[in-house]
Parts: sequence; C-alpha cells; structure tokens
Amino acid sequence: MYRNIINELVRWKESPHRKPLVLLGARQVGKTYILQHFGNTHYKHVAYINCDNNRQVKDLFEEDYQIERILLQISAITGKKIIPGETLIILDEVQELHRGISSLKYFCENAPEQHVCVAGSLLGIAMRQGESFPVGKVDTIRMYPMTFDEFLLAKGKTLLADLLRKNEWETLQGLHSTLVQMLREYYFVGGMPGVVSTYIATNDAKSVRKAQQNILFAYQQDMSKHTSPSETKRIAQVWSSMPSQLSKENKKFVYGVVREGGRAKDFEIAIQWLADAGLVHKVPRVSSLSMPLMTYGDFSAFKLYLLDVGLLGALSNTPGELLLMPNNMEESKGMFTENFVCTQLVAGTEETPFYYNRDNSRLEIDFVIQQGTRIVPIEVKAEENLQSKSLKTVLQNHKEMTAIRFSASGYREQEQLTNVPLYAAGTYFVE
Repeated sequence: MYRNIINELVRWKESPHRKPLVLLGARQVGKTYILQHFGNTHYKHVAYINCDNNRQVKDLFEEDYQIERILLQISAITGKKIIPGETLIILDEVQELHRGISSLKYFCENAPEQHVCVAGSLLGIAMRQGESFPVGKVDTIRMYPMTFDEFLLAKGKTLLADLLRKNEWETLQGLHSTLVQMLREYYFVGGMPGVVSTYIATNDAKSVRKAQQNILFAYQQDMSKHTSPSETKRIAQVWSSMPSQLSKENKKFVYGVVREGGRAKDFEIAIQWLADAGLVHKVPRVSSLSMPLMTYGDFSAFKLYLLDVGLLGALSNTPGELLLMPNNMEESKGMFTENFVCTQLVAGTEETPFYYNRDNSRLEIDFVIQQGTRIVPIEVKAEENLQSKSLKTVLQNHKEMTAIRFSASGYREQEQLTNVPLYAAGTYFVE
C-alpha cells in the first residue's frame, strides 16, 4: 500500500547532509513495511535485522563501537553486501538492543557514507527513559496511521485521492456524497495498515473489529511489559477513559474521569508514556492567538486524542453500523469527527496543534495551528449546522485573521472564513 512518507524517505536518501535515520511511530503503523519497501525500491541491497529477542545481534554493540567490525557482522548476519549508497541498513526494534540507539552517533561520525535506518514501536519510550539519545547526530521522521487520502488509494480510488490533493473543489463537489460515504468507512476502519488490509480483503465488519481488538491487546501487552505494575494500572486507566473524555462536550482532559478524586500527580507520568509511545496526541491549551503560539501554551490544560479513529471505535465498543450508516450517532459523532481531524492535522502538517480557550471561559476554538507567520483557528463541525459563537467572536476581535471550518458541508470561501469538507482535513494544508 502506498504511503505518503515514502517521499520523505527519498528526500532523506538524496540529502547531502544525511544522517542515520530514526523512524518513530506507534506499533503497527507500518514502519517495518515502509522501510523494507523503500529499501527494495531505492537500493540494490537491504540489510535488515530485527533486534527484538535476536541472539545473533544481542552483543553487536557490547564490545565497542568500531564501525568496521559492526558492518562486517551485519553483513555476515544478513548475507548482504554493505556498499555505501547501494545498501540500506535497517535495524528494527532497535530499542531492544543494548546501546543500539547510542551507536547511531558513531555511524554518523565514523561512517557518514552508510545509509542507516532504525525503527521501533517504543523508541519514544526508550529515548526518554533509557540510554542517551545522540542529539544532533540523527535525522528523525515520525510515522502515523494511514491518512484518509492513503485509505482512498488502498481502496483503489486514485482519482478521488488526486482530486483531494490538488484541492479541485468544483469537481469534488460533484463527488461529495461518494466522499462522505468513504469517510464513514474510514471512521469505522481507521488507518492502521493491517486493519485496512483486512477490510479490503474481507469487506467484513467483524473481521475489521477483530483486527482492531488485536492491536489494542498488543498495546496493553506493551504497557505491562515495559512499566511497573502500579504504572501499568495508571496507564491502563487513562487509556480506558479516552472514550469518556472525548464524549464530553468540553473535551479538556479531566483527571476525575479517570478515577474519582484523581489529580495530575497521579496520572501525568502515565499520560506521558502514552504520548511517547505514539498512542495519543496531546493538544495543549493556548490562552492567546498570538505569535509564536508555543509561548502562550498552558501545558497543564490539554486534550487527548487517540492515534487512530478506527481504534477509538473499537476501544469505545461502538457498533460498526452506527459509524457506517448515515443519520446515526447524533450524540457521539462529534467525538469521532474531532479525533479524525486531529489525526489528519498531525499527520498532514507535522505541526503541533493547540486548542484555544480564554481564561477558562465558554469561548473555545477546537484547534489552532501556526502556519509560517499565520495563526489559523480551526473549527470542527460533524454536521452541516455551521453556527459557532466562539469562532464568530474570535474573528470579530481579530480582523486580520482568517479561519478554517471543517464540516459536512461543501467547500466555500467567505470573508474571514473558509469552509472545507471534512474529507479534506488531511490534505488541505499539505503543500
């Protein structure tokens, strides 16, 4: 299946300033597949090693960081020639290999001609809690579940994906109902590659949900494998509370929803673990719509969104027919729509989204992003009811500002506001 990230990998390969690459991302978003596909299509040789519970490589970096010896061992283990520029070296699940992450510094300094990629489902955890990270000695790319346009490509809807990417609004308007139906399917299936493959192969809702539940189980196993029993419990409590958190009209994270009487000190480490593992997106509050947004962040107030809207359906045990059929889920549709938009913004822009709330008032904007020198307020509407007192007030107070509203309605431009169909959330800001 085609993934947009392949373009970033090609740019990395061709860069004269290339360093060893760290590919970050949650379990089962497709990191191993895309690196092997990239290697097979852009190199003559691929030297791939899975470092998880691999006795052949457990001592690879124990003795020293002598690169000639290491390259010889990698060649012997994989049976591949290590030729600069012609061989891609892939160390998968590198966080399981002692001193594996630290070795990247020496690849950078002593063998810059070699093309080295590492990946791992819990690399973010290892980087924070384990050995020192080689700052300035690596390139990093973050990978996410398949976006809606990638989902369309997987279904063979190449024309629809191309039209979305080119913002061909007049043509898209005539295909609006088709795209809305595709979006409903995406709400149910989500973008985890294994789930998408199951959906395309079987067209069976039960099989799709089973594949999603298998992923959720794997995440739970990671929680218990890599944390203490007490911390595992807290992480699981936060994780299980996600549907309840997102079903609230005000989606600000509330510790009391996790556990009655819960406080920040009880769960902040658990939340950080989920964020580092790539399982949630943490969207902090900003108190002012001013440049740069980061300086106005209030990181004690935030919203949490799941990495994938399909997994949100599985975690909340939402029946598939409610997501797939029109005119259902009036009360909870906003939960899925806002989570969908968040995942598309993160994957499509690589910008950290915020939400805006002024002094804990009722004046709130769903998302705010910084695009160059421009602050962009973003309102999300699950239906075609487009009234928003908060957005109207913000635009009245900021005459220089233009906003985006993602909704079920078609594309149209107004004086300070552009309405963009929900299905274009992942492609609208992509240059």
